Amino acid sequence: MSKQTDIHIEISLEKQKLWLKNGDQILHEFSVSTAKNGAGELMNSECTPRGLHEIAEMIGENEAVNTVFVGRVPTGEIYHPALRELNPDRDWILTRILRLAGCEAGRNKGGELDSYERFIYIHGSPDDVEMGQPGSHGCVRMKNEDVITLFDQVCAGTKIKIY
Repeated sequence: MSKQTDIHIEISLEKQKLWLKNGDQILHEFSVSTAKNGAGELMNSECTPRGLHEIAEMIGENEAVNTVFVGRVPTGEIYHPALRELNPDRDWILTRILRLAGCEAGRNKGGELDSYERFIYIHGSPDDVEMGQPGSHGCVRMKNEDVITLFDQVCAGTKIKIY
């Protein structure tokens, strides 16, 4: 008989931390980088949305570390600093993508508040992106090795609380 689990994710915007939990037990704690513009749910705000979400899509399984994604599709590029010099304005989405969908109508689901339609992700970042402080365009950035660890332990439908 398999052991029942309550695997879920909690993200603190204040602490810039992500916890993978089973019930109240912390399985992993990661330093992250959320939105430079702070918390918010509006379309085009470049803020990190709060509230209850779930993983809607998992993208990048078995891709190499530092695989570059544009529009959730691997470009065939592997990130390196010289690539950044050639594309200085690109928002680097690397290695794995967990696309989020809001679960609370009127808060993060539907209309101008829809996290899924805003393309809010948990994703990998270049190794030199500093974690532990806000800096993203709304997504939750992680170190590549950390996002692989997380990706391998969750599934579509996993609940996420962002506060």
